[in-house]
Amino acid sequence: MHVLAWPRLTLKLLCTTFGYMKKTFETLAEVAAHVGQDVAVSDWLTITQDQINQFADATLDHQWIHIDPERAQSGPFGTPIAHGFLTLSLLPAMFASAFEIKQTRMGINYGLNKVRFTAPVPVGSRLRGHMHLMACEPIEPQGLQMTWRVTVECEGADKPVCVAESLVRHYA
Repeated sequence: MHVLAWPRLTLKLLCTTFGYMKKTFETLAEVAAHVGQDVAVSDWLTITQDQINQFADATLDHQWIHIDPERAQSGPFGTPIAHGFLTLSLLPAMFASAFEIKQTRMGINYGLNKVRFTAPVPVGSRLRGHMHLMACEPIEPQGLQMTWRVTVECEGADKPVCVAESLVRHYA
């Protein structure tokens, strides 16, 4: 209750000290002005065994490296790891926590140009996405297609776990 009474400046200082604040753009043109820049960082997401199991059920990919903790202990990573496509499927949540564009009526995932799963994601890992705006193209009606390089970081890891070029369309 006391947190809500804090001045915005104090809240902003806390967010920038202990975590990233969601970036807000008013218009598509404001986003387009950031081509070639690192634009935003998402909140951390924790990967749980329950998420991995549900993803295995949804995709019918029940490989033991993902869903059998006992067997995975003697596997190459010593623990279950998330499916690469589970990591990839979290991009929309990462985008949503990293930024918003106020004067748009909708946004859609348009596809991917390139994806690499560069390291395993052990169960219990915390992930976040770093968004770099590579390109923007106007589309009709009143839209913008954005090409983002999303580098998914795993807390404490030496290298990213996924690097993807994601195409997103927003319409004003």
